[in-house]
Amino acid sequence: MLADLDPARALPRDASRATLIGRAWLPAAGGPAPVVVRDGDAYDLARVAPTVSELLNLPDPAGTVRSAQGLARVGAVSGLLSNSDEPSRDPSRPWLLAPNDLHAIKAAGVTFVSSMLERVIEEQARGDPAKAERVRHAIVAIIGDDLAAVRPGSPEAAKLKDALIAQGAWSQYLEVGIGPDAEIFTKSQPMSAVGTGADIGIHPTSAWNNPEPEIVLAVASDGRVVGATLGNDVNLRDFEGRSALLLGKAKDNTGSCAIGPFIRLFDAGYSADDVRRADLALRVVGPEGFVLEGSSSMARISRDPLDLAAQAIGANHQYPDGFVLFLGTMFAPVKDRHGPGQGFTHAVGDVVTVSTPSLGALVNRVRTSDTVAPWTMGAGALMRNLAARGLL
Repeated sequence: MLADLDPARALPRDASRATLIGRAWLPAAGGPAPVVVRDGDAYDLARVAPTVSELLNLPDPAGTVRSAQGLARVGAVSGLLSNSDEPSRDPSRPWLLAPNDLHAIKAAGVTFVSSMLERVIEEQARGDPAKAERVRHAIVAIIGDDLAAVRPGSPEAAKLKDALIAQGAWSQYLEVGIGPDAEIFTKSQPMSAVGTGADIGIHPTSAWNNPEPEIVLAVASDGRVVGATLGNDVNLRDFEGRSALLLGKAKDNTGSCAIGPFIRLFDAGYSADDVRRADLALRVVGPEGFVLEGSSSMARISRDPLDLAAQAIGANHQYPDGFVLFLGTMFAPVKDRHGPGQGFTHAVGDVVTVSTPSLGALVNRVRTSDTVAPWTMGAGALMRNLAARGLL
């Protein structure tokens, strides 16, 4: 079993006072159910709300979950976590899924200065990792690496834009990094995310790719941010670097979106301020013994998390089933793995862990997207399953 599937690592440090919801696959029902964690056990919430989307759209999700009575026990959280390890999974026992279901899966890009500079480098290197280090030095010499003090959309940002255009150093990534409009894109399709313990997929033709450890907001259909979880926005740097028009191919492949292990609902003990203070840790352990570690501090994000959520929904964008929103990362690995100047890229068999004390740990193994278990259960299959179980 993956070490980070142990409850002591997978759950928040203060799990006993956290309101944690997720989704579990129930073999006896042939489908999923929303679950809540109570005293080390998971309980079925399907009679309260058959989907997590419906649950999060309630006026007070945390209060509803905490007051729910007569819930059927699914099993020990330790058992669900251990059975989430995909290669060793017992299909006759429950396991965890991604905690979101019908939600649109959105992502904010270029929200940290360090990752913004790496996107510019990808663009200038045309997706060629061999050119990245040389381009990195050239770009930093022109732009500098101290853009954190520039508030996006401010008059100072506009002046900087004019100066960089004059130097021939402006980029589409700088536009969304320090301009008035955030980059909000569709990361993946509803129901397509994988949960903790599942395999994640890298396109088999990609030679330059990386994990992106992020906090993911859970947002109701009326725009209320009601909780948060962890995510890995798996990214193909060579695809996106060749052309920004390949963003969909770089971001949306089988197994390329991991979310979990649970959504921590906002309540008296956890709020957006905790998201703002969070420090995310990333650890990649390769089959050959390679180890990569890094961190991402939400205190250094260029746009407030609630502002990013507000830019994603409103008069021009509606999400009746709610949405989850990746907040971006400051982590863009450059540690050489396969030779000097080659930077980092994944290898099949990598174990990737994203963690923070308030949300626990999300852990996944890397495979190529054509060998990851195909995505088969979409919204239609879910509705048919819920109807057959008398839950609609």
